[in-house]
Parts: sequence; structure tokens; C-alpha cells
Amino acid sequence: MNEIITLDKEVFLFLNNLGSETWDGFWMFITNKWGSIPLYILLLIFSFRQLGLKKTGVLLVCIALLITATDQLANAFKYGFERLRPCHDLSVNNSMRLVKSYCGGKFGYFSAHAANAMAVAVFFALLFNRRIPFLPLLLLIWALMVGYSRIYIGVHFPGDVLTGFLMGAALGSIFYALFKVVLQKLKV
Repeated sequence: MNEIITLDKEVFLFLNNLGSETWDGFWMFITNKWGSIPLYILLLIFSFRQLGLKKTGVLLVCIALLITATDQLANAFKYGFERLRPCHDLSVNNSMRLVKSYCGGKFGYFSAHAANAMAVAVFFALLFNRRIPFLPLLLLIWALMVGYSRIYIGVHFPGDVLTGFLMGAALGSIFYALFKVVLQKLKV
């Protein structure tokens, strides 16, 4: 396990130190939850047009529950594992770039940002993959960018992000299946 943690820190320092002030604003925009609002609005509009009002209402409830579940699971892991964020870890914080003005919470395993982005990407990719063939790829690229942004700005190790991706993909799939079951039960 120590070898994995050491490798995670080395990969973090490599990826984090690839950054430059020229790109800091871009990655801060990507990592900011408000930066995803245009994508969410487009997904909502498309959902309404493809599914109608009632199904879109059920979809919104499922997405809200998905994000809540992902956030709460991330918090349980953070306080269960108590792995320090890179910016709080004395073994790396003098060699890294902290792009934002504050570090955030003390613990970072696993990244809720990465998990939420991947959960939403997987849910909508499963929902609309037949109607918009390129959408899964676009959503995957967006989720990967959100995850990388967490490393770039200095608040998560790659392992935090990868675990977030895995948890998000699993929860996105589960909530998509739940969405389909609810639609069948409600006969909407």
C-alpha cells in the first residue's frame, strides 16, 4: 500500500506541476461547480424535449438523489479514511502548485467533484446514447476534465480522482436503472 501511495504522490506532483499561470483561469473555471451550469441547462432542455414534462420531473428527482448520494458517500470516505489533501500533506505541499486561494477540507479521499461529474456523465450517456451518438464521448471528456482540474489546482491526488470516477460511474449506472424502474412503476 505504501508503494501505491508513494506512486500516487509522484504522479500528483508531475501532473500538478505541468500547470502554468496561463492555464490557471481555465482550470479554475472547469473545477468550479458553476462552470458546469451551461452543460446542465443543455441536458435539461434536451431531456424536456425528448422525454416530456413528467419524465423530466422524475429525471430531476433522480439526478438530485444521485448527486446527494455521491456527495454523502464521498464524505463518508473522506472521514472514514482521513487521507489528507495534497495541500494539507506536508510530504508534497512544498513541491506543488496550489492554484486557488484556499485548500479546502482537510481530507480528500475520494473526490466528490470527480464522482459527481462521472455520475452525471454516465447517467446521461446511458439515457441518450442512442439519440445522440456523440454525447457519451463529450460527457466523458467533460468528466475527465473536471477530475484532472482537481489535480491541477492542487486539492486531490490522482487516486482520489480515479476512485471518484469509479464511484461516480457505479452510482450513475445504478441511478439510471432506478430511473427506468420508477418510470415503469409510475407508468409515465
